[in-house]
Amino acid sequence: MLLSGKKVLLGITGSISAYKAADLCRLLIQAEASVRVIMTEASTSFISPLTLSVLSKNKVEVEFVNDDSTWNNHVELGLWADLLVVAPATATTMAKFVNGICDNLLSATYLSARCPVLIAPAMDHDMYLHQATAENISVLKGRNHIIVGPEDGELASGLIGKGRLTDPQKIVDRIIDFFNPNQRFKNINVLITAGPTQEAIDPVRYISNHSSGKMGVAIAEAFLKEGANVTLICGPIQLKTHNFIHRIDIVSAEEMYNACEVHFPKAEITIMAAAVADYTSDTISLEKLKKKDDDLVIKLKKTKDI
Repeated sequence: MLLSGKKVLLGITGSISAYKAADLCRLLIQAEASVRVIMTEASTSFISPLTLSVLSKNKVEVEFVNDDSTWNNHVELGLWADLLVVAPATATTMAKFVNGICDNLLSATYLSARCPVLIAPAMDHDMYLHQATAENISVLKGRNHIIVGPEDGELASGLIGKGRLTDPQKIVDRIIDFFNPNQRFKNINVLITAGPTQEAIDPVRYISNHSSGKMGVAIAEAFLKEGANVTLICGPIQLKTHNFIHRIDIVSAEEMYNACEVHFPKAEITIMAAAVADYTSDTISLEKLKKKDDDLVIKLKKTKDI
């Protein structure tokens, strides 16, 4: 939904953080983007093309020419994409981009691509701080490329500093922002309740209603599409929800009340769409109540107002 119909060409270079590209690819697919992957030969030492082929559901390209002597058309790859994402991007790859060095499939595709470019650098702290790297990043920014990160933290060398690949979820968030610049509820915290509650009588019986939760889920997905941070507290429903929705599954009215107490203070918009039971059993039997000849009398009490 968030990236439905968008075509993302993911370039992966020879950084130890290349293993995080698997998570990045997975998140892009979850956001419903179409993903194709180009890897440099160096990156295959850190993550296998097979892994990314399975995740992207497309053949991963590494070389100009395949084993069967067929040619990988870098021009076609560049024209296919709505956005070229290079993550992780090493100092070497960025230097090649700046100077037009076309010695691998990724750099050739970069030079022929007509789409916007997002670059997420990853390298050791001293490499990132070097004047050559700083000048190259400045040139890439001057070409209107989007630069994401890097982040501070512990690096493979053991140093602590800037150079870590930006968290894949943050990279995907930036991609979503790029494709959806005018979202009405961007970064607004929204709390929504949905579905029924089940109020136990004994281990096998409960009081409930026929609420499907469809309305609450539809509202949650509409807010998500408009850039909101959505928390959905829902009773027992059969509906699937988008992976980017923070879903909290509850059963009883009391559980919904407790979950709302935790998340309501952080919410800027709250929509109560759940069909919360009005009454719950005063006493819950620990064993199944036996069927009797006479009527079964159950004492009910009012549930907490939500």
